[in-house]
Amino acid sequence: MRAGDPPPHATTPEGGAGDRPRHGRAGRAAWRPAAVHAGVALALLALQFVLPEYHRLALTRIMVLAVYAMGFNVAFGYAGLLSLGHAMFFAAGLYGAGLTVYHLDWPVWLGFLAGVTAGAALSAVAGAVALRTKGVAFMIVTLMFAQTAYLATLHFTTWTRGDEGLTLTGAARVLTLGPVSLDLADAATRYNVAWALLAATLLVTHRLARSRLGRALVAVRENEARTAMLGYDTFALRWRALVISGTLSAVSGAATALLFAYIGSSFASIQTSIEPLLFTLLGGAGTVLGPLLGTALMFTLIEVASEITTAHLLAVGAVLIALVLFFPKGLVGTLRDRVAPWLP
Repeated sequence: MRAGDPPPHATTPEGGAGDRPRHGRAGRAAWRPAAVHAGVALALLALQFVLPEYHRLALTRIMVLAVYAMGFNVAFGYAGLLSLGHAMFFAAGLYGAGLTVYHLDWPVWLGFLAGVTAGAALSAVAGAVALRTKGVAFMIVTLMFAQTAYLATLHFTTWTRGDEGLTLTGAARVLTLGPVSLDLADAATRYNVAWALLAATLLVTHRLARSRLGRALVAVRENEARTAMLGYDTFALRWRALVISGTLSAVSGAATALLFAYIGSSFASIQTSIEPLLFTLLGGAGTVLGPLLGTALMFTLIEVASEITTAHLLAVGAVLIALVLFFPKGLVGTLRDRVAPWLP
């Protein structure tokens, strides 16, 4: 053997026998998170057949809110963008879908597309402006954008009716896809539509986390200066993350309007911007399943605590403090650090 030659069975750039064990391990590592995510999706699909009606409705709401949290996580968890203005993207989807269906009599599927398009367009424009700032300044700018959107919903009461809101009825509760008509007032239909949106979002975020874009976003989050030095356009990367995040948030907003038949200004308030942050931190920022678990846990905590005491927010706050102390990276994030490093 000449000096510098690789030893037998070693990995070489050209491939060979040495590649097989590495590829085998990589293949198994790639299948494990996919299997876990598929298992979670199938479990959620099956739960509708065993849960009572009230809990089925609660889980429907959890799945729709989880889409919002997973969208927020793309910007915050992967790109490191702490936005306090995601309510405007959620509200863009909500009003884009609700107003077109209510005032213009658009079919439900077209109203949904209008809401998602509105959220994508708003995130593209707002991102182009807000991303010229960083850190605390970025948080303030996004908050200002969100407050402007909130005030707009209160100002144009002829269309929005402000806090009173609008209730969708009649044709606005029927989703027609070719020869198939689905009654969105039916609990089973709502559940399955919410599940389909969640499953699609889960697939998108899973693929994003394992893609080159996802890895580049993590690099920007960890060290933007070094990522730029390697030749990446960090502004474009962060903008793409914010657009994807805003679009997914709009999907959740449009689904909220059409599935639950109500749109109101409260959905555009600062509280709606804080909720996905709490869900994501609780479940684990930068993880695929973390926002879903955080949403479910927070929703359940509030429901259980409100049945026990009128000071339910105090009880929820105490539980959240304990969770943050013992799970500083969120439930799934801490699990990934300690037990399952292969989780994306």
